[in-house]
Amino acid sequence: MGQAANPADPHQPGLDLLRGLCTLLVVLHHAAITYGAIGGWYYREVATSPRLDVQWLVFFCTVNQAWFMGLFFLLSGYFTPPALARKGLADFVRGRLLRLGLPLGVYGTLIGPATLALAATARGKPWWDTFLTLLQHNTFENGPLWFAQALLLMTGAALAWWWACGRLPRPAAGRRAPWQADHRPWPRRRTLLLAALATGAAAWLLRQAWPLGHNVWGLQLGYFASYGLLFGAGCRAARSGWLERLPGAEVRFWWRLALCCLPVLPVLYGLGARWPELRSAVLPVAYAFWEPLVAWGILLRLLQAFGPAWRPTRRWQTDLSRRAFAIYVIHPPVLVAVALAGSGVSAAPLLKWAVTGSLSCLLCFVLAGLLLRVPGLARVL
Repeated sequence: MGQAANPADPHQPGLDLLRGLCTLLVVLHHAAITYGAIGGWYYREVATSPRLDVQWLVFFCTVNQAWFMGLFFLLSGYFTPPALARKGLADFVRGRLLRLGLPLGVYGTLIGPATLALAATARGKPWWDTFLTLLQHNTFENGPLWFAQALLLMTGAALAWWWACGRLPRPAAGRRAPWQADHRPWPRRRTLLLAALATGAAAWLLRQAWPLGHNVWGLQLGYFASYGLLFGAGCRAARSGWLERLPGAEVRFWWRLALCCLPVLPVLYGLGARWPELRSAVLPVAYAFWEPLVAWGILLRLLQAFGPAWRPTRRWQTDLSRRAFAIYVIHPPVLVAVALAGSGVSAAPLLKWAVTGSLSCLLCFVLAGLLLRVPGLARVL
């Protein structure tokens, strides 16, 4: 097995590119909310409506929400145990605080309020005055950096669990503990199905206490059933080498199941127009179980496509892999600025989404490359 297939290797080109592509998908996701999709975002130009192109954007975001942030948590969990074994506990914690805590702090205290002030200009409020007011009120706006906040919490919980179980690596004589995979067999189909059903049930229960759209410390806990499970699954996959030996038959099964499940939610939603009680009683339950059944198939299919055998063939692929986190951090003000610049243009929401989203992705890609040239920033971003 080559070096890229080693689960201890922190840089697998295929998975790095997959993270980069999903980061651009985050930009397009937020652009879709700008033009009518359901979700929270700084600036909304188009309200959600029954028109067909807006409903396509709603479906686009709904499918994304089922899996794309879960992928980030899965990959973060996957790289956590080998990084801990390689660096040792102290260096690992310092690195996480630097790479996650510092961007979260800078975004929450500066970039987030600046983006809020930028969006407020659409309502006729001056940017500078609004920004200063937000700073004076000690506004902390975590925005998309809720992911860094959640990942810090999950990593801390994992470290506490491994410490309690006596599984933290203990380097001897100044040497780092070797990374050893246990090669546990791939989970059976029944196990994955039970995990999906348990995730759906947990999501539905969480949403009874914290409905979708309700934030706790900037976190939408209604989605955390899958996020927590996938982070833990990533940690387990690293120790067992699961991502290096995905069973083709299982990938095909879950991919086909995901495709079969995809139309179920829009059909139920459409039926709800005739029977409103369907939307209020059945749709929330169906949505909670629909998400993991769709997510498992999409995640496995993508992990197979960008597996150990994948190698970059274009310069932009390696550049995107390196710039992914920087793009994630800076995309909110960039996207809001581009959308505001085009707010006076009269066009269909779907067309404006395509133009604004594409242009924002390109600008973020370029700006991220420039930021990584600044001394010191490359260690953080």
